[in-house]
Amino acid sequence: MLGALLEETAALKPEKTLVVAGYRFDQVRDYLGKRATLVHQKELLGSGHAVARTQMALSGFKGLTLVLYCDTPLISIDTLLAMRRAHEASGAVCTLLSVNTPHPAGYGRIKRSKTGSVERVIEENDASPEEKAIQEVNVGCYFFEGQGLFRALKKVRQNPKKKEYYLTDAVGILAGQGPVEAWTTRNTEETLGVNTRQELAAIEALMEKRLLERFLEAGVRIRDPKTTWVDADVQIGEDTVVLPHTVIEEGAVIGRRCVIGPFARIRGGSKVADEAVIGNFVELVRSTIGKKSMVKHLSYLGDAQVGSSVNIGAGTITANFDGKKKYKTIIKDGAQIGSGTVLVAPVVVGRGAATGAGAVVTKNKRIPDRAVFVGIPAKQLSTKSETRSTKQIQN
Repeated sequence: MLGALLEETAALKPEKTLVVAGYRFDQVRDYLGKRATLVHQKELLGSGHAVARTQMALSGFKGLTLVLYCDTPLISIDTLLAMRRAHEASGAVCTLLSVNTPHPAGYGRIKRSKTGSVERVIEENDASPEEKAIQEVNVGCYFFEGQGLFRALKKVRQNPKKKEYYLTDAVGILAGQGPVEAWTTRNTEETLGVNTRQELAAIEALMEKRLLERFLEAGVRIRDPKTTWVDADVQIGEDTVVLPHTVIEEGAVIGRRCVIGPFARIRGGSKVADEAVIGNFVELVRSTIGKKSMVKHLSYLGDAQVGSSVNIGAGTITANFDGKKKYKTIIKDGAQIGSGTVLVAPVVVGRGAATGAGAVVTKNKRIPDRAVFVGIPAKQLSTKSETRSTKQIQN
């Protein structure tokens, strides 16, 4: 959800991006990296307190400040741009995003003055029965002018019921100093927030739909979007075909004119070069597959480096874990791996080399270029006649 908002707001070309985190701060820091400045909210005392923590980082800043809530991740760049234009045209001290809904429960209600400007935002716990009937609600997206936000936050008092400082109370304070406007969106989908696991599942489905639409627009063919799951931060090249029941996880990179699936799983850290084929019931993890290589059936490749024009036979496994450490398998250009081969890493298979069906190549083995290894444990065929007959069997 954080990544989705960072991607949308990047199009605004902000001078500075801050992320306020408290719960699981270390995980947020590790995910965020250098994409934004991280601010630690050590005490979880509400949204107003969270924003107040950024005052030092924004000291002297006189431009517009955009505040978003991470649990409302579907807000689009089109809405943000429209809000900013409306804010700049109105001369308001604050512009917030609102939506009209027949089911306002759980949201802060927008109370407007007779002139139509916003008087205040009333949180659900503090609303009277009449106020709860208001159907225009606060989404949790604001533009503020300069340092006025922090001056207002200093006047916010702790809510007696929840013992928190509400950012929405600052909106009411600002309304006493100048006009506060609400920009109302008709796109109710992008205003959805996450409070329950059911809502999380619904928003994940909507985010996934957006991602797949972007890939389709970029020239990727997705045969069945309903059964295809692609994480954020995945790259897929033009004219690649993704077949049904395929999962492509965060950080994976797939080239152009590839065929992926059906029932394939490409795990994070894996890279598939142009024109490669990753077929049914194949799992890749932290592996690199070279150009025009094929892994077509029932195989597991973990920590593998596969060259170009390699054929991996059905049922091949790289045994990359010995119970303590994970090791690498290297398969060089043009190698032919027979069906049911087990490669006990670390292993190196040379250029143009081959393994027979059912071969078990034990750890630390280096198969020479153009050699053929067969058996359990796999050993090199020693004569040209044996090599020729083995190739005929494989073909």
